[in-house]
Amino acid sequence: MTVDVLLPYYGDVAMMKQAVESILGQTSPDWTLTVIDDGYPDESIPDYFGALAAQDSRITYVRNEENLGANANYRKALTFVRHDLAVVMGADDVMLKNYIETVVAAHEQFPSAQIIQPGVEVIDEDNQPVMGLVDKVKRAYAPRVHSSPGSPGRRLLSGEPLATSLIRGNWLYFPSICWRSDTLVATSFREGLNVVQDLALALDLIKAGGCLVVDSSVCFQYRRHRQSDSSWRALEGTRFIEEREFFTGMADEFAAIGWRRAARTARLHLSSRLNAATLLPKAWRTKQHQGVRNLREHVLARPAISKNE
Repeated sequence: MTVDVLLPYYGDVAMMKQAVESILGQTSPDWTLTVIDDGYPDESIPDYFGALAAQDSRITYVRNEENLGANANYRKALTFVRHDLAVVMGADDVMLKNYIETVVAAHEQFPSAQIIQPGVEVIDEDNQPVMGLVDKVKRAYAPRVHSSPGSPGRRLLSGEPLATSLIRGNWLYFPSICWRSDTLVATSFREGLNVVQDLALALDLIKAGGCLVVDSSVCFQYRRHRQSDSSWRALEGTRFIEEREFFTGMADEFAAIGWRRAARTARLHLSSRLNAATLLPKAWRTKQHQGVRNLREHVLARPAISKNE
């Protein structure tokens, strides 16, 4: 079974090449790579991919004529899906050599699952393992999966309990997720979202009856570094404006289908508010005054919870 690896790209060239090399180094040959370059200003990139594509027919390189932005480039990436499974990989992340074989095995055991979340290791800018507060919280919220030596643990989740779990604390690592292509393409990313587009996609699939399998096998390295887009959005507080609007909207959607617990959890969005609270001191120290106002508003907002929730 072939996995489409989609790589929407704009950013550090060295990290992007490390990501590409990790795909080339897979133990399974059953993959294709499509790079959608959103016009990153480096003249060497087309030649780099041209040389790779000349040597390996599984590689396709596309360069946008104009910068589309992250959300639109993600949606464009989905137009290149050709096989039953697909991953939208981050251009600064790393696949361990067993990634393709791991997600294919999980799919074969649970073919109905639209979402496959394999085991992830978090690394920093220097490729060193890290475990900051955000990732500690993710680990705390993630469902427990039992495994034994030599045998990966897998667990199938679905419905309101899964939606409530993700709304309480998003424990997914989006670039590592392998998606069943038919539902991924049919649902796609919601327009206008730049921070929570991954969570929105997963919840849309879950609301429609989809399920998710968690695999304990560590096969992916997710990079968390201070200069990432999500990092500066967090300190400015702008990411939490988007989060608050998203959670409020999801609460209404959950309530409409009778998922009262998920609706209440979305309305409260406690973990998002706590995350904003942890950033307030740094925003204050660095004199990001608008960021302080945005973060404080998010932390102190009083959600209106209806009696039906």
